[in-house]
Amino acid sequence: MNTNMRSFRFAAWLGWQIESNWTDPFLFAIYSVVKPVASVLILVVMYNIVTGGKTDSPIFAYIYYGNAFYIYVASVMTGVSWAVIDDREHYRTLKYIYVAPLNYPVYLLGRGLARFVTGSISVFITILFGVLFMRLPFDSALVNWPMFFGALLLGIATLTIMGLILAGFTMLIANHVWFVGDAVAGALYLFSGAIFPLDVLPVAVRWLGFVMPLTYWLELLRRALLGTAATAFPTLAHLSNTQLFAILGGITLALGLLSRYIFRSCEHRARERGLLDMTTNY
Repeated sequence: MNTNMRSFRFAAWLGWQIESNWTDPFLFAIYSVVKPVASVLILVVMYNIVTGGKTDSPIFAYIYYGNAFYIYVASVMTGVSWAVIDDREHYRTLKYIYVAPLNYPVYLLGRGLARFVTGSISVFITILFGVLFMRLPFDSALVNWPMFFGALLLGIATLTIMGLILAGFTMLIANHVWFVGDAVAGALYLFSGAIFPLDVLPVAVRWLGFVMPLTYWLELLRRALLGTAATAFPTLAHLSNTQLFAILGGITLALGLLSRYIFRSCEHRARERGLLDMTTNY
């Protein structure tokens, strides 16, 4: 336990130093505000062009909240897996980390914590911008806060586990596929119901959305913030909040067991093939 806590604590500190020390605090603060606002404006402009500016429609809140919380997917999942390439290719310290007295999977979780913090800043700014300037429906007195934080924590755990799976595969691949985390996050974006209900998808690929934990996670977050307005879309309306939690928890547990096997298998192959001390930045 002491080793795990030490591994997590120092990895989190290291991750924050890497994420935040590339510029002075003032410029970092400006960047933290401008980036999420610019990203969400792209979505808002497209929505206004298609609907003629109907931001008071329930579908706008559905899309906006889904897009806002999807920031966590790229931040957490990619943050955990990217640490492998960052340490091996950029800083060339992965082999030294492995001989240090720490738990490497726990170390990766600590590295992902820094991306979770920066992602949380982006999510908060995105939602705040929507409430202040886009008439996004939000009433703190009506929000189901226990449900919100419960779903948020369970979803972050799911994303962390998915990040460990990607980290295992990342050990076996070269530097020129550094975009694998963002590519996976981008692919899941279409099938998670983040920007449109799953009913819009063709029947042949709709099943992908129903096996993804992100679908149920985003639905729980929307219901916690919007209440009954979130059930206006029929895709998951037949499922109660308890059933959504049960499905999300079951998928998370299954992914957790799978991630342990995949990560250990990939780690063993990386050791056997001498990939932990190899750089591929050609």
